[in-house]
Amino acid sequence: MDDIVKQALARWPNVPHCTGWLLLDARGNWRMRDEAAQALNAPGTPIRHEALLGFINRNYERDERGQWYFQNGPQRVYVELEYTPWIVRLASGGDGALTLTDQAGQPFEPAAAYLDEAGSVVFAEAGTPPRAALLHDHDLDLFSDHATLADDAHSGTFHWRADAALPLQPIRRADVPAHFSFVSSPASAGRAAPPAHEG
Repeated sequence: MDDIVKQALARWPNVPHCTGWLLLDARGNWRMRDEAAQALNAPGTPIRHEALLGFINRNYERDERGQWYFQNGPQRVYVELEYTPWIVRLASGGDGALTLTDQAGQPFEPAAAYLDEAGSVVFAEAGTPPRAALLHDHDLDLFSDHATLADDAHSGTFHWRADAALPLQPIRRADVPAHFSFVSSPASAGRAAPPAHEG
């Protein structure tokens, strides 16, 4: 978290939280959702400003309930998730080694891999709870080049490293948030139950 954000939190600790206005889409784009977009349940407008994107990525965190948020100075802006809290890109280096990089530009080291019913790939890092990331759909061909699929096409093996093959486990998209302990829509969760007081 940026020092300027920590200072703002210390100075104004009780600024109300914001929900519904920021979305992370399935391709790792941050989107601003104005009132019209929220009313239509639309994804909103992609944010293109590089400095703002960097600020969001550096101050993106998870709360104790599994809701992801961007700490915008003293205000916590909860994030609507189109799928998972992280989106990763798969690349192959000159030596053929594979790398995964999240939407914040940081390396992602998968400990497990999953396939949903639509053929989307979800990776999970080790940890409690594990950090879950959807593979960008533009990288499915490269993934397929390094995967062996079973006849049912929802299981198999992903050949991540020469010494690390990850079993591909089937998972239903609807089960992903509970499996990885995150909340897809803090705005909907907030309407369903008032948030507990945070001291």
